[in-house]
Amino acid sequence: MKPIHAILLLIAGAALFSSCGSPTTASQIPDTEIIPVTLQPLHAGAHTAGIPVSGQFTTDDEVLLSFKTDGIIQRILVKEGDAIRQGQTVATLNPTEIDAQAQQAQLAYEKAQRDYQRTNNLYKDSVATLEQLQNSKTALDMAQQQLRTAQFNRSHSIITAPRNGYVLRKLASEGQQVKSGAPVLETNGAQSGNWLLRVSVSNREWAAIHLQDSAAVEVESVPGKTFHGTVSRKGEGVDPATNAFQVDIRLTGARPSAIAFGMFGKAVIHPRQSNTGSSSNGPWAIPYEALLDGDGGTGYVFITNNGKTAQKVKVRISGMEKDKVIISEGLDSVQQVIISGSAYLKDGSEIRVINN
Repeated sequence: MKPIHAILLLIAGAALFSSCGSPTTASQIPDTEIIPVTLQPLHAGAHTAGIPVSGQFTTDDEVLLSFKTDGIIQRILVKEGDAIRQGQTVATLNPTEIDAQAQQAQLAYEKAQRDYQRTNNLYKDSVATLEQLQNSKTALDMAQQQLRTAQFNRSHSIITAPRNGYVLRKLASEGQQVKSGAPVLETNGAQSGNWLLRVSVSNREWAAIHLQDSAAVEVESVPGKTFHGTVSRKGEGVDPATNAFQVDIRLTGARPSAIAFGMFGKAVIHPRQSNTGSSSNGPWAIPYEALLDGDGGTGYVFITNNGKTAQKVKVRISGMEKDKVIISEGLDSVQQVIISGSAYLKDGSEIRVINN
């Protein structure tokens, strides 16, 4: 009986091992055909509700005024904050040196005229050669041009206002020796009402703002009143002083009268919204883990519109924030972006959504 029992036990053990071992072995085989992923719905225009900003008032026509020639400043006829009119004299150089140069050029021109006339008469009498006549004519032309140069420099030994505006800064003083082109005064055309509110915005705000977006502007000197403006310029580079982008808001319609250069102001910019409210227009904010192969301003993202296959698309990066990447191009009409499992995907991979 013992051999029979041993055989039965051996068969039973083999059967038990077979029944227990098969599932374990199967469970250790990874499913390499369908990759589990996590999705995130994609929404555009994160800043369609108004963007509050603040900055200082300025103009886009500031001018540094200087003299054409070297010299000693004789008079500065304006002070900082003064209103000026177009053509008004605001500063002069001591004219002694420049007048002497102009007089020398005048005398040289008169001598060249006499020499040419004398040579011309001699040529008519067949005494002077044609070459001598031509040389005297060349000398006369050169003296005339030198005289014009001296007269031009003398006319620019004074500084006149290029337009109506205000004196912003005085950069030199009377009696000071200045070089040609050295700034003496800074002016602007603010008297014409060309005011801008220059504000700083973050990467994400910059991507959401467009030219001609409307803005509601508040001026500290006119409390309780709101003025209208539009975005007239978007800076294409970061301001190194603030590490932010600069945006200019130009006042339109009725403008405040009590305003000055450098005055503080606030505004709310209203970016244009998508007509459909879908993700067809950027910018888009996606998690860092969704971006692959980032290189400068470009990268790649896996997306899906049917929840079954992954598609690799190239995107343009416009900025980065604490936990998000701002995408400005490449996700038009995309419904969902893959935020986990991207490392195992390739273009066209089959996917299984484990958490939407």
